[in-house]
Amino acid sequence: MTGSPSATPGRSAPESPLERALDRACGGRAIPGNRLRHLADGPSAFALMVQAIDEARRFVHLENYLIRDDATGRRFAERLGAAARRGVAVRVLYDAFGCRATPRAFWRRLRQVGVEARAFNPVNPFRPVRSLRRDHRKYVGVDGARAVVGGLCIGDEWAGDPGRRRLPWRDTAVDVCGAAAAAIDVTFHRLWRLAGGEIPNRDAQGETEPCGSASVRAVEGLPGRLRIYRAFELLVAGAAHRVWITEAYLVAPTPLVAGLIAAARDGVDVRLLLPGKSDIPALRAFTRVGYRELLQAGARIWEWRGPMLHAKTVLADQGWLKVGSSNLNPSSLLANYELDVLANDPDLAEEAAHQFRRDLTHATEVMLRRPRVPARLAGRWPPAVVSAGVPHTVADHTPGARERSRRAVIALRVVAAGARRSIAGAFLFGSAGLGVLFALAPQIMGYLVALVCFTVAVNAGRQFLVRRRQRDE
Repeated sequence: MTGSPSATPGRSAPESPLERALDRACGGRAIPGNRLRHLADGPSAFALMVQAIDEARRFVHLENYLIRDDATGRRFAERLGAAARRGVAVRVLYDAFGCRATPRAFWRRLRQVGVEARAFNPVNPFRPVRSLRRDHRKYVGVDGARAVVGGLCIGDEWAGDPGRRRLPWRDTAVDVCGAAAAAIDVTFHRLWRLAGGEIPNRDAQGETEPCGSASVRAVEGLPGRLRIYRAFELLVAGAAHRVWITEAYLVAPTPLVAGLIAAARDGVDVRLLLPGKSDIPALRAFTRVGYRELLQAGARIWEWRGPMLHAKTVLADQGWLKVGSSNLNPSSLLANYELDVLANDPDLAEEAAHQFRRDLTHATEVMLRRPRVPARLAGRWPPAVVSAGVPHTVADHTPGARERSRRAVIALRVVAAGARRSIAGAFLFGSAGLGVLFALAPQIMGYLVALVCFTVAVNAGRQFLVRRRQRDE
């Protein structure tokens, strides 16, 4: 990545062809000297973010697709305001479309206490293509020495509420301490400038002292660049032992699915953990399109049964871990601004693998089952995709108002599907009947249609005269 510490002259060459390929795909070399911490839920990630903001000495950069005006959003606003009052430069970049429901008063209160808050890419109906390019990143950076990157938005869904038995959404972030934090902060500068802001030179370079041994690539997703797409293809193609994926909104392009199928057929342990229910109900059908082919190739698929699964992680072999905001779908891979961390750290990967195994205890495995058909058709009939049973344990969770409304939408879609079938049947028989009548008695049907048209015209003329008379009076 140009302008980042990753391009330091004199660095040694990559250790393997895979790393060299990843350098080119990700747009920058790996940065050594970092300490990474795996954050498996919103409460732990938010606590660390708030602590980092409280400890900031020079600047705080917060970038997020969605920041709500709820208890969690106000908690962050309070800490950001406190940092600004003690002289820290605080910059908040939020997506104009993602935060469309956040009231303007929320941003006004932030600006009144000294926080510089900017909206990214307001929707412009006269520039529809540009309006599709959203800032989907989730990032908190402090002094260029600390960075928290992941899939968590700022809202109560990710924080949970133990007192009301509401579990947080399942999500993942990673805390980066070291030289890579400065490179990650450079990605914030680019979008801040696109939003019309300026960053003084004193805040352009962060503190880059090494504090660990992990190697990190900051993958900056830009519209049309396909960086994380190419990196994912390389990780899957080069995997020898395992590829474990946790994905919130899987609508993978055909080449990515083909890569997973090829890896599974080659004996790689391919596992996917996907949502059992989604906050975007329409995506569930698209996600399940490729289930049968993946299962037939030997991959294993689980559907999460707790509150919303929002994590976006990829584990490859024993050391590679991708965490960030990118989803495996065309919108995220092609159109959005995204931010991911690709780390080669066996210790971090083992923590993520442990969390993945624990997540499977709250999920139901999807299996293939032969349908109940006559024996002579069994070999030709495709197997059905079914759940293998209940998970080992199901989290005790009381859904909030937003989750209940989304479940109501899913139920309404089921009812609407039945209604569509009824309406379709009525149209089918009605259209067929009219077609038969026109074929058998075209002259009579022509007269009837003409009569209907004249009747409509006469009634319309009457309404026109009545409206005109009322206007004149």
